[in-house]
Amino acid sequence: MGDRPASRAQLARVLEMSEARSVTVRVIPFDLDDFGGAGSAMVYAGGPVPHLDTVVRDGPNGTLFVDAAAQLSRFRSLFRRVEAASLEAKCSRDFIHQLAKEL
Repeated sequence: MGDRPASRAQLARVLEMSEARSVTVRVIPFDLDDFGGAGSAMVYAGGPVPHLDTVVRDGPNGTLFVDAAAQLSRFRSLFRRVEAASLEAKCSRDFIHQLAKEL
């Protein structure tokens, strides 16, 4: 949060990281109807050994690390919904470029 220059700098950093392919950025458009799955930040860290996957959620009471099988199953499902609802990576970068221009 900040003024326009700070917001533009934040968006530029997100684009820099996504264009370097160190992270994949996928945007969920504001005008998407009936999507209630993105209530807070979620990082799903997964790899070739699924039982080592971990979810990190930030909430009002702090950070929560989830690695129990039943909970991971629920978060995998949520992550798939988020992924399906979001724009592809290139379209997301284009969206962020446009947003930065409008600031």
